[in-house]
Amino acid sequence: MSELLETLSGKLHEKFGSNLIKASMDYDFPVFLIEKNSLIEILTYLKTDPEMGFNFLTTLCGVHTPNNTGAEFGVMYQLQNMEKNWRIRLKITMPEDDLKVPTLTVLWPAANWMERQEYDFFGFNFTGHPDLRRILNMDEMNYFPMRKQYPLEDAGREDKDDKFFGR
Repeated sequence: MSELLETLSGKLHEKFGSNLIKASMDYDFPVFLIEKNSLIEILTYLKTDPEMGFNFLTTLCGVHTPNNTGAEFGVMYQLQNMEKNWRIRLKITMPEDDLKVPTLTVLWPAANWMERQEYDFFGFNFTGHPDLRRILNMDEMNYFPMRKQYPLEDAGREDKDDKFFGR
């Protein structure tokens, strides 16, 4: 375990206790799985605490893992502390019937377009978002194309199998 992971997981566990579900090192990133209901509180701490200083939201993206029963959907956030060159990844998960996630536009205005994209492709409902509507797909679409609920190939073809495509 890296020194950065140990330091950050200790501080997060001390401050947020059971809201920190898991801490691990994934390649060069410390990764934290956190409770969805503590998202804003934890990210506010990481951004505003002088010792933490994660003031740059690098990435926000959705994930759909249909075989993960009870936690089929997730949102992943990457933050960076530019001064110390620290990067971390935070993840939340949720069941398919509860895709409400608090908006991060209150902390990072740049989250606006990233959240709109994840709404557009996965159907996440970012509560409190100032303008949650489709950004890349047509307004008439009544489905979310990045969900892994559609076959990748024509069902009539015998030479293709979804298992070769990670499903």
